[in-house]
Amino acid sequence: MNQAGDAVETYDLVIIGGGINGAGIARDAAGRGLSVLLCEKDDLAAHTSSASTKLIHGGLRYLEYYEFGLVRKALQEREVLLRAAPHIIWPLRFVMPHARDQRPEWMIRCGLFLYDHLARREVLPGSGTVSFADHPSGGPLKGDFKRGFIYSDGWVQDARLVVLNAMDAAEHGARILTRTPLVAAKRDGDIWRCQLRAANGELREVGARILVNAAGPWVQSLIEDKLRMPSSKSIRLVKGSHIVVKKIFDHPFAYIFQNPDKRIIFAIPYERDFTLIGTTDVEYRGDPGAVAIDDDEIRYLCEMSNRYFHSQIAPSDVLSTYSGVRPLLDDASDNASSVTRDYALELDRAGAPLMSVFGGKITTYRKLAEEVVDKLAPLLGNGKATWTADAPLPGGDMPGADFARFLQGLLQRHPWLPQALAERWARAYGTRVAKLIGQAGNLAELGAEILPGLYEAELRYLVDAEWAGASEDILWRRSKLKLHLPANAAEVIDNWLAAQTAAARKIA
Repeated sequence: MNQAGDAVETYDLVIIGGGINGAGIARDAAGRGLSVLLCEKDDLAAHTSSASTKLIHGGLRYLEYYEFGLVRKALQEREVLLRAAPHIIWPLRFVMPHARDQRPEWMIRCGLFLYDHLARREVLPGSGTVSFADHPSGGPLKGDFKRGFIYSDGWVQDARLVVLNAMDAAEHGARILTRTPLVAAKRDGDIWRCQLRAANGELREVGARILVNAAGPWVQSLIEDKLRMPSSKSIRLVKGSHIVVKKIFDHPFAYIFQNPDKRIIFAIPYERDFTLIGTTDVEYRGDPGAVAIDDDEIRYLCEMSNRYFHSQIAPSDVLSTYSGVRPLLDDASDNASSVTRDYALELDRAGAPLMSVFGGKITTYRKLAEEVVDKLAPLLGNGKATWTADAPLPGGDMPGADFARFLQGLLQRHPWLPQALAERWARAYGTRVAKLIGQAGNLAELGAEILPGLYEAELRYLVDAEWAGASEDILWRRSKLKLHLPANAAEVIDNWLAAQTAAARKIA
């Protein structure tokens, strides 16, 4: 970081937005030696990036809209990400039951053939057909469904993917500021002067040689309202909602269902005890920060599940829901399901450069970030090579990307750890679990058990290393403990956090 003539801190890049795109850009840029500040008005992954269906996938259904380039790019990235973070990303096999009133078999076979061959596949097995009479996935299905198709994609802990990118960015020198919104920014010669509001309400000014607008659903409003400029592109807000119910099936396969309205939904094994069902595609107009599922969406997801499974669910069976707004590039499509999931990068060089990111999907975030920095680094005299394609994310540096072997080693090194806790920690933190455990040699040395299975050592790690500042950060985004812990868990954690803050102030 250099200093401007009037002592304002000036960075090569100031990135607005702490979702997956912003965090990915920060990581790539910092790793190439650029000075980076990322500011996020809420928590990391507080909005769209924690509300996905949690898939690393090529997007099988996008083939129907001839999005071959997007699918190929996503399939290539799927392999990269599976190697980069084997603790939070892992293979998942999907079963697609077939009925005569759906897309014809020949069309599905062609689609799966393309899906298998549009990009080189090293980690995942290819597609095939299944007879439900002799496959574990057949048991939960209604008898009308005799056969179907099977293919591979990946599962991801989406909010943790954002946090790991931010951690790697910080470890390469980036400054990450959560709960710090951009108030305003204006060009002043060859820099942007950016006003930020800290969590304590104080205003501060920083300079940016390049401003990066990765504000997701707010990308257009940031340009128009904060920067007072016309936006060259429009985004289309599409709400995607999910429901969580008690597990409907007890096997490791996920389902992809084709519905009479031509939309698809997934039913996915979730957090050991649950089934995740989603998503919807609903046009959304309103504050992206206030998005929530509505009764019609809940009924729709229940009805689509009931069309396929013996086990019937009603809205009263829904244990949890979440919704997010996808900021899709407006391509004038007639319906929300067919709007492109590709992205566009807009570089405004009428003064200090402004890079705006429109659209995108979680699977292609790394490639998007690489393209952004490829465009911006030369403007800053930086010619360093790309690097993220072969670099593991924090915690993902396991020999051979072999999670099972890593978990076995963790249990051998710490035989006092309960297996369920070791498995959860290994999945969440990968090799970084060593920093969480520290010198502890038994459970008592992890500190007090604040809630069942949640020790002070983990809470301190999340606060110190992962920017967790509130119970929702810990219970929903850094983990999914909200689904497993008592109803008063949020109150307990917020009280613990408040006590830690008070103690720190007393020492200071």
